[in-house]
Amino acid sequence: MLKGYFFLALGNLRHRGLRSWLTMLGIFIGIAAVVSLISLGQGLETAITGQFSTLSIDRLVVQNVGGSFGPPGIGSVKKLIEKDIKIIESVSGVERTIARILRTAKVNYNEITRFEFIGSLPQKQEDIDYIYDSFSLEFESGKSPLSSERGKIVIGNDFKEDNGFDKDIRPGSSLEIQGKKFEVSGILKKTSSFQFNRAIFMLEEDMNDLFSIKNEFDFVVIQVEDRDRVEKVASEIARKLRDDRNQKLGEEDFSVQTPLQAIGTVNTILNIINLIVGGIALISLLVGGIGITNTMFTSVLERTREIGTMKAVGAQNKDILLIFLIESGLLGLVGGIVGAILGLSLAFLVSSVANSYFGEEIIAVSLSLPLLIGAICFSFLIGIAAGTLPAFQASKLKPVEALRQ
Repeated sequence: MLKGYFFLALGNLRHRGLRSWLTMLGIFIGIAAVVSLISLGQGLETAITGQFSTLSIDRLVVQNVGGSFGPPGIGSVKKLIEKDIKIIESVSGVERTIARILRTAKVNYNEITRFEFIGSLPQKQEDIDYIYDSFSLEFESGKSPLSSERGKIVIGNDFKEDNGFDKDIRPGSSLEIQGKKFEVSGILKKTSSFQFNRAIFMLEEDMNDLFSIKNEFDFVVIQVEDRDRVEKVASEIARKLRDDRNQKLGEEDFSVQTPLQAIGTVNTILNIINLIVGGIALISLLVGGIGITNTMFTSVLERTREIGTMKAVGAQNKDILLIFLIESGLLGLVGGIVGAILGLSLAFLVSSVANSYFGEEIIAVSLSLPLLIGAICFSFLIGIAAGTLPAFQASKLKPVEALRQ
């Protein structure tokens, strides 16, 4: 019996042809929006959190407001100085401080000039090793320069190929930075952070000489003795720096950032984006549901005599109700399937275009089977809900009155 109802409902939908497809348009848009944007959102979340995967939970970063970790360089209003380093070192619980310098420099190779991101390596060998371990940096080829080896640099993996210089760079290659020759000592393995993949690292003394830097730093990496006291140590560092600079709480010209704060900020932004995406999708699905309701009401009016005939030959109210609910459910189901396919296609298209533009895999589509099944089932339920009232109206028609129509 149910199988017969299904084929009858399917035949009715096929008979209405174009009207059925137009009815499902809102469902297409809503489900496509849900699938594409959430798939891209999950991929974006993976990409962004990957940028923070190098953050150790026992490490703090102090930088001045206006400083940043990315190109085109650092623009701090006020640089950190040796006095600030000593204040930080005086805080109980601080095990190690490593001051670092960041600059943008003119790099020439193969007669091509580009501006690239330059970061300093500490002068102490144990600090250099800590930086590599802390940020999970490993070498693909070559090696790290020793603290005593001047004129040597380490480059990120993106410089190996397709680097904008029309020529591969290998250990032993010579790059001209700010008019001075530097030998490539090693190439890092590709990481989840594009900042390291596209960075050049040189010893601090070389950077001081190259950029005429004296007693100023862009940020300080701090290792804490007890990872359970990270927040407390961060608070104490901020308090001491405020006192030294005569600043009030909330008016600091510096920031003390913990890994949890960085990840928490990103998650908050992503949650807001997901809420906006959800709102857009719900509006589209609501429009689609209204479209199904309107179509089903129209169908009831057009098929009044047919309903009367069915009742005259023995069909009960529940049979009529079920036929119309199956029709509206099929509208939602087909709309959900097509919308899911369109959404995935759109997500892969956007991902491909974005990654081609940036030259690396910034956004990956996160293909979630539960999401696809959930979206399709949800659209099916919307179809049934939207068709409930017209189906109930159809089931209550009296045979005699229906046949007169």
